[in-house]
Amino acid sequence: MTLWAIVPVKPLRRGKSRLAGTLSEDERAELNRILLEHTIQTLTDLREIEQVLVVSRDSSALALARDLGARTVQEDGAPTLNTALKRATVVAQVYASRGVLIVPADLPLLKREDVTTLLERSANPPVVVIAPDRHQKGTNALLLSPADIIEYDFGEGSFERHCDRAKKAGARLEVVNLPSLELDLDLPEDLELIRKMEALKAK
Repeated sequence: MTLWAIVPVKPLRRGKSRLAGTLSEDERAELNRILLEHTIQTLTDLREIEQVLVVSRDSSALALARDLGARTVQEDGAPTLNTALKRATVVAQVYASRGVLIVPADLPLLKREDVTTLLERSANPPVVVIAPDRHQKGTNALLLSPADIIEYDFGEGSFERHCDRAKKAGARLEVVNLPSLELDLDLPEDLELIRKMEALKAK
């Protein structure tokens, strides 16, 4: 199966605004750059993923993505995440991609093994594979095969909505709970939790 990974990215200097009380604007921009670089490199290392496609309205994020070998989609204005993902999916389908894997660029603990687990669960489509956040409310990774099996519905409470859409579409639903995929970096407490986990691994 031909599969593309789509990575949505907010403007590097504006992303992670809820960390403003903990990190300066420059520090947040650098953090976002590191996260994007880590995500792209993790995905491009996998032979099962034919192409990584980064979608953003930030020209500097897109330039970094291209330097790392990814394709890019430039968004104009301020479209919703779901609209941006839909447009990026159409681009992937033009290149005959039969499946897409949505991986936001804010999963600092993302590993190749995690992505491989998601891919292994996607055999025998139609299938929707979902990795929820640690609160079982949000969607931290979403694999669709075929690529247009359901409409995207990211946002508050998206995990349940994506599950419902998969069932209504008659797709097999696979829910993958992995600690490293459950933690997205959004709030100061997330940053502290990551530091604690990294400290434990170092011991």
